[in-house]
Amino acid sequence: MIKKSRTEIIHIIIASLLLIAAIVIASITVGLDIYYGSRDEGMLSFAIVNACGYLFFLIMPVEVAFVYYLQGDISILALNAVAIGTALFSQAIDYSIGLLMSNRFIDNLIGRKRYIKAEKYIEKYGNVTIFVFNALPLSSPVISLAAGMLRLRIRDTLIFTVLGLGVKYIALTLIF
Repeated sequence: MIKKSRTEIIHIIIASLLLIAAIVIASITVGLDIYYGSRDEGMLSFAIVNACGYLFFLIMPVEVAFVYYLQGDISILALNAVAIGTALFSQAIDYSIGLLMSNRFIDNLIGRKRYIKAEKYIEKYGNVTIFVFNALPLSSPVISLAAGMLRLRIRDTLIFTVLGLGVKYIALTLIF
């Protein structure tokens, strides 16, 4: 039997709690909408899932939820606005956490390797990284966290976030 260090045990506990939180959020929002077939009235549940999905410490299928709700009778313009607005709100929180929290805290939460990878992309490509990670289904919340830790200008970060999110959600709308 392999003995785990106290830090490894804490990481496992945190990861487990975050996974449980993601499952509970998805179950009480989208899960109930699917079960009761009420996706047309579920803009609030979509907003909750989308906002939570863009927080760096939760993993939620935001693109899948968007496509699911796109099939309902919800206004496409309203759905896109909610998707971009909630994602922007959550990524502003991610940026703020990166700005305010210590490197050690972040390392314990997401792991040094993920942060260094995000930092490398930002330092090499700048705001293009923020745009690309938001336009594609990549880990854009971690990029926002790293942007905060690197003290990038929040205005530039948010502008490139909105542009990337706009491209992603318009593409998803046109495809589906």
